[in-house]
Formats: sequence, structure tokens, C-alpha cells
Amino acid sequence: MNQVLTGVRVLEMEAIGPVPWAGMILADLGATVVRIARPEPADMGIVRDPRFEVTTRGKQRETVDLKSAAGRARVLELAAEADVLIEGMRPGVMERLGLGPQDCWQHNPALVYGRITGWGQSGPLASTVGHDINYLALSGVLHAIGPADGAPAVPLNLIGDFGAGGMLLLVGVLAALMQARSTGKGQLVDAAMVDGALLMLAPILGRWQAGQWQDQRASNLLDGGAPFYSTYQTADHKAVAVGAIEPRFYKALLDGLGLDSGSLPQQHDQSAWPVMKERFAEIFGRYPRAHWEAVFAGTEACVTPVLSLAETVTHPHFVERGSFVRSDGVVQPAAAPRFSC
Repeated sequence: MNQVLTGVRVLEMEAIGPVPWAGMILADLGATVVRIARPEPADMGIVRDPRFEVTTRGKQRETVDLKSAAGRARVLELAAEADVLIEGMRPGVMERLGLGPQDCWQHNPALVYGRITGWGQSGPLASTVGHDINYLALSGVLHAIGPADGAPAVPLNLIGDFGAGGMLLLVGVLAALMQARSTGKGQLVDAAMVDGALLMLAPILGRWQAGQWQDQRASNLLDGGAPFYSTYQTADHKAVAVGAIEPRFYKALLDGLGLDSGSLPQQHDQSAWPVMKERFAEIFGRYPRAHWEAVFAGTEACVTPVLSLAETVTHPHFVERGSFVRSDGVVQPAAAPRFSC
């Protein structure tokens, strides 16, 4: 466990998705995180084993009824002693409860108040419901992922909820915390998943405007259009991932596939990519994944097996690095990033 945030107190309002994930990382880094949980209705009908709620690890839990005056007073009492509060409710909800930023700052002017939503705290869609897939759709990210001749692929909820959402919240909260420590004044952090998604698109937007990126799925260097940057099914219905962009990596790929570069079109001849991709697919499909792992082991071809979750947790690289830990028999990713001391 990294303890670089020892002494930092965080109040996490119960939510799903990016809020508990961000709180988990803060706890992993040594912060004291108190999760404000709602009373569970007796007829909820869903019983979850807390062992498998990985994002609650390292946190303290306090059940508070926000509908009661006593419950709201308790949150303000905790906020008065906290450095950070994070919440993921729809705009205006915390204010209606009397727990908005201004309410909390009356008790603790140095509090960093971090809030995350899909659409942000302002704009015509601010009060609209949605999920990760909706935020990616409107930001243009979803349009860029998937096959050229089909509907966009659904990339789990990793991009919007955690990459564009939770990570953006963390960056904002930690930056504001640095300022609060030096000025004694807290501030509001408005982390919107659509904003984070657009930030992640910055390099692609630049290339598109420079005429170096087509606004069409599977037609570009990094979206599966290039035969040397894609995935291929193997004979045993598993898959390998290929990322041989640089010339020497590409040469190592061709050598492993038994192909002569002189008999092929130029690597970056996009007009030839569909044909080249079919050829690569045919060759990869001749043998099982283990064969290709052996062929490319120790080379610079950037060919790796596409592992299942079960395979990932036992891979030698992750085992040696201690990338997974077990708590009460449950496998979890270890805290990251790593620090020198």
C-alpha cells in the first residue's frame, strides 16, 4: 500500500461507478476515506457479498439517512473535519439536501468539493440522465470504435466512467487540494465525463483536422484499420493483439509470419490495408494462440496473446510484479501507481 496521502481525510457520498473507484484509489494512496452509505431498504431484494465490492476496500463506512435532519447534520459535521468531499449525484441534489458546496464551506472553508456527472453541472443536458455509453456517444469517442461495416463497439464502461470520469475527478481533486493547502481556501471541482472524453480525444482531433485521420471506423492507424495494429483470431478461437507500428517492429512481425516485405505493398499504403489484413488473418488463423506466443516470444514484433480475466491473474509478469493481491480470498488489482518509498 502506498501512503503518500496519509493525513488526508476524504468524505465519499455513496454512488456507483467513478465515485467509489476514485475513492478506492485515494484510500489506496493512504487517505482516510469515509463512505457515507444510505440505509438499505429491507425489501431491496438484492444481496451482495461485500467481499466482492472491490472499490470499497480500505474505506470506513457510516450509514446516514440523508432524508433526516440528523443525517444531514452528521454529514456537515464530517465535512467540517474533511479535506475532500466527493459526490456523484445529479446537479442540484446536494444543494436541495443542504449539503452543497456553499453549505459545507460554511463549516470548512478549505474543503475541496469534488463532484462528477456525465454531462457536467451546466449546459442543456446537465439534468439529463445517462450512462457511460451515452457520454461516449455524444463526445465522438464511440463513433470511432468498432468495425467499419457495423455498429460502434461497446468498450465496457472503462473509458467514460473511469478514464474520462474517475481519473479526471482525481486529477482535479488533488490539484485543488494542493492549492487549498497553500491558500486555506477550498473550491469546487466539476468533473464531467464528456469533458474527460473530449480531453482523451485531443490527439485524434488534431490528426483529423490535419487530414491524417479519417472520420470512419477501422480506417486509421490506431482503430484497427492498419493490419499491423489490430487483433486476429487464432485456430483455437482465441486471439492475439498486434502493435507493430515502428519499421523494425513491423519487420519482426513479417519475419514471424513468414512473409517477405518485398512481396508486399508498403507498410503505410492505406489502400492496400484491407488486403494485407485478410492475408495476416489467414496466416494467424492457421495455428493456435500458443504457437504464435512461441513464435514471437523475445522478438520486437509487439504480438501478445489476448488473455481472459482468468488467464490475466496468473500471468507470470503480473505474478512477479505482485500486480494482484488477495483479500479474504478475492483477487484484486494492487494499488497503483508505485512509489519509490
